[in-house]
Amino acid sequence: MSPARFPAGAMSSLLALALATGLLLSGTPVEAQRAAAGPPDWPCVQRLIPELAWGTIWTGPSLDELEQRWWEDEEVGRVARFATARDTPEEQALTRVRDFVASVDDDEAEARLTLLFAGLFELTDRQRGRAIAATRQAARAQMARLDTISGMVDDLEALRADDAADPADIERLSEGLFWEQRTFQKRQQALPAMCEQPYLLEERLGRMVRVIMERMP
Repeated sequence: MSPARFPAGAMSSLLALALATGLLLSGTPVEAQRAAAGPPDWPCVQRLIPELAWGTIWTGPSLDELEQRWWEDEEVGRVARFATARDTPEEQALTRVRDFVASVDDDEAEARLTLLFAGLFELTDRQRGRAIAATRQAARAQMARLDTISGMVDDLEALRADDAADPADIERLSEGLFWEQRTFQKRQQALPAMCEQPYLLEERLGRMVRVIMERMP
C-alpha cells in the first residue's frame, strides 16, 4: 500500500484524529476510562486491580495458616500447573480439577483442596500480573508514539509552509508519518483484548474455585 498524500493544511486534522484514536478504546469515551481511576499508563475502562485477594473468592481455610506449600504435594502441583497453563483450554482445566476433587479421600479433602486452591490462586495471580504489566507497557509505547506523530506533524507543516523546502523531504516525512500512524492504529486495536485478559483469568479461576467448593466439608 502506498503512503497517503497529506494535503497542505490537513496535518492538524490528522493529529486530532490520532489523538482521538488514542483517547478512545473500543469506542469508549475517555471520560469512562478515567472513571477507572487507574494510573496514567492504564488504558482500560476496567478498574486496575494489580493483585487479587484470595479472601474475596475463597471461603475455605485461611491460606495464611497452611502447614504445607501447594507444590510440595506433587499431584496438587501437577493439577494446578496444568489447569492454569496458557495453552490449556478451559474445559480441560475444569475437567482436570473435577477429576482431582472427586479423587481426594474425605479425610484429606479439606487440606488438599485448600492446597489446590492455593496453587491455582498463586499461578493465576502471577499470570494476571504479567498481563497487566504488558498492557501498561503497551500503553506507554502508544503515548510515546503519539508524541512522535505530533512532532512529525509539526515538522511536515513547517516544511509545507517553506517555499524553499525540498519536495523529496516532504515526501519522505509524509511517508514516515503514514506508517507511524498506521502502526499506532494497529497497536491501538490490540489494546482492548489486552485489557480483558486479567479479568478473563480471574473469571476462569472463579469457575475452578466453584468446583472445589462443592466438595469442601
